[in-house]
Amino acid sequence: MNPQLLLLTLCQGLFLSNNVTFIAINGLVGLALAPQAWMATLPVAGYVAGGALAAPLVARHQRAWGRRRTFQLGLVVAMLASSLCAVAAVTHTFWLLVGATLLAGYYNANASLYRFAATELVAPSMKEKAISWVLAGGILGAIVGPNLATFTRDALPQPFAGAYAALVGVALLALLVMSRIEFPPLNAPGSQPVAGRPLREIARQPVFIIAAAACALGYGVMNLLMAATPIAMAQCAHPFSSAALVLEWHVVGMYAPSFFTGSLIQRFGPLPVMVAGLALNVACVLIALSGVDLMHFLAALVTLGVGWNFLFIGGTTLATQAYRPEERTTAQAAVDFCVYTTMTFTAFGSGALVTTGGWQAMNLGALVPLALLGGALLWLALRQRQSRGLATP
Repeated sequence: MNPQLLLLTLCQGLFLSNNVTFIAINGLVGLALAPQAWMATLPVAGYVAGGALAAPLVARHQRAWGRRRTFQLGLVVAMLASSLCAVAAVTHTFWLLVGATLLAGYYNANASLYRFAATELVAPSMKEKAISWVLAGGILGAIVGPNLATFTRDALPQPFAGAYAALVGVALLALLVMSRIEFPPLNAPGSQPVAGRPLREIARQPVFIIAAAACALGYGVMNLLMAATPIAMAQCAHPFSSAALVLEWHVVGMYAPSFFTGSLIQRFGPLPVMVAGLALNVACVLIALSGVDLMHFLAALVTLGVGWNFLFIGGTTLATQAYRPEERTTAQAAVDFCVYTTMTFTAFGSGALVTTGGWQAMNLGALVPLALLGGALLWLALRQRQSRGLATP
């Protein structure tokens, strides 16, 4: 942990403060403003859809302007988008809220690359731990996000408008911190940029396919259940303070394991850690199906968070094995495009499922992508075992 990595970890925590606040309130504000109840999570979907649309643009901007300048632009966009969300809440304009969260996707796509940028601030042998430590900054978001939503909910006459306004200050603080970080240049000074392989060639590698699938499906299932949790708990007559508590501990579950996930990956490899993450996701579904008391929601969402951590950090580490240094911005954007595209569908689907089919139907549906991911991990494990067998004289 060096000073530059520590500052980037703080930026990650402030980013997650934004994300968790969005998750805590966007579905509820959307439910209050939407023309139809099934459209409640469209603002959540807009945020991740914006990330998917912005991912290739962010990659181009990083190649042209470098890491820090592009990250700073993302934070300026975050301030603008949060301001528009506050206006939408005050004026009861649903489609402005959706448009503002879509715009905020540029910040989402930018900040999702903090974990990859972390590997450039440390020695190559420490990349697993660097990814883990930066993601551990999400613990700050776990504490700040739900409490920020709770304390600022009624700061302005319109519920939750104050929370959106507070996020402008969070992004401004992150902008000040980001200005202190010096990232290595993506290309050596005075050198000519080296052309990497085409994306289609990179994306055909089994390692890349499984890394992208683990990140996308792991994030997709987590987003499906997390985005619907405040609505599902409201349907079960739990107060907003209880939903905020559940989200707080869920995000702690997402990021607290980061202090040791990197060490686990260094010791056992990314694939076994990803399998453990898949098993925890299945356990989350089983807990959620067993009841709708506060403790059921709490235990399920904490388990879901830890499972996501293992899948996402394992998948991110695996992805770094699939590209060369000159290909990193293209490959990293491709992974995140898969993540955000999947999250768009799950964010939208969560609102439709929880308001029409209910919490239990949604959890049963989550077993389908988990089964697909299990098959994909098994396929890669068999390929790797076969490759080792052929390499042995």
